[in-house]
Order: sequence, then structure tokens, then C-alpha cells
Amino acid sequence: MEVVLGQLSSYIISFIDETGYLGIFILMALEGSFIPIPSEIILPFSGYLVFEGRFSLYLVAFLGALGNIAGTLFSYSISRYVGISFLHKYGKYVFVTRGDIDFAQRLFEKYGAPIIFVTRLIPGIRGFVAIPAGVARMKIVPFVAYVFTGSFIYSLALTYVGVVAGENWDILEPYFHKFDWVVVTLLVIGVIWWIRRHISKMKNEK
Repeated sequence: MEVVLGQLSSYIISFIDETGYLGIFILMALEGSFIPIPSEIILPFSGYLVFEGRFSLYLVAFLGALGNIAGTLFSYSISRYVGISFLHKYGKYVFVTRGDIDFAQRLFEKYGAPIIFVTRLIPGIRGFVAIPAGVARMKIVPFVAYVFTGSFIYSLALTYVGVVAGENWDILEPYFHKFDWVVVTLLVIGVIWWIRRHISKMKNEK
């Protein structure tokens, strides 16, 4: 796994180095649509290029947030327009119960805005917020506004890390791999708990 992360990071760095701002947008769009591309590599390396004078700090943050909007809207649209009836019928095959769908609707009707904003600041779960938002049919304008605001702050912060690191990027970069490992471990534990809980709930719904 560590070898895979190393290869992925090398590809990301090379891709940004060759494609510039467009590469940042593309990678952050993919990261926003469930594809496991670590923004913890994309943005700090872009920050290093800001340090070198090749990029603008605020433009990197803006494009990172814009890319996240594109990717998140893709996931949001699938969740929203596939429809509740489809999820009611087939959701059980991915451990999504009727109770989960109803809960997501109630949750986002009442607390949608702060939840979306906060989750955009948390690595590892940033891309998943679009699913309950789409299922809950949250209005698109506030959804985009909160995704953009949270993503811009997150992008600006991680890019600035790369700026501060400057010439020490080669020393800093391996630590982001370790951070990814922590996130992955926590996610695996969470997924196991979530699956066991939902299997139990589905048995009770029969």
C-alpha cells in the first residue's frame, strides 16, 4: 500500500508540474467525486510551486475549491436524480436502509449548511457529503456555496503549508503519506462498524 501511495504521489506531482493550474482543477475535481486522490499531496505541492513563483496562492486555492465543486456536483447529481425509489429498492445492497434515507432528509433539512461546511474541512470524508445532500434534495445554490467556502478554506490552508515548507518539500512530503495512512485506518474501522450496524438494522426491518 505504501508503494502504491508513493507511486500515486509521484504521478500527482508530475501531473501538476506538467499541466499547471488545469491539473490542479482536474485532480481536485476527481478528489471531490469519491476517487481516492489525496488532496494532502495535491495542494501542498502546489504551494511549493507558489513558493517557487510559478503559481499564485489564491488562484491555487480558488481552483482547488472550483474543482471540488465540479466533482461534488457530479456525486450530488447522481444521488439526487437517481431518486429515492431507486435507493429504497437497491440501497440495501450497499447497506443503505430506508431509515438512513429518511434520516438524511431530516438532517439536511435542519442542519445541512453547517454539516456541509464542516465536512469540507475534514480529510477522508470530504467527498462523501454529497450523497446525503443529494438524497435530501438540498437546494443547489446553498449547497454549492457551502461546498465552495469550506473547500476554499481547506485548499488555502494546505497550499499555504507547501508555501511555508518551501525548499523542505522533499522532507515534508513523506509525512503526508503517513497522514493518509491514519485517515485510511480510521475509515476502515468506521466502515466495519457501519456495515455491521446496517446489517443488524436490515434484519430488524424485515
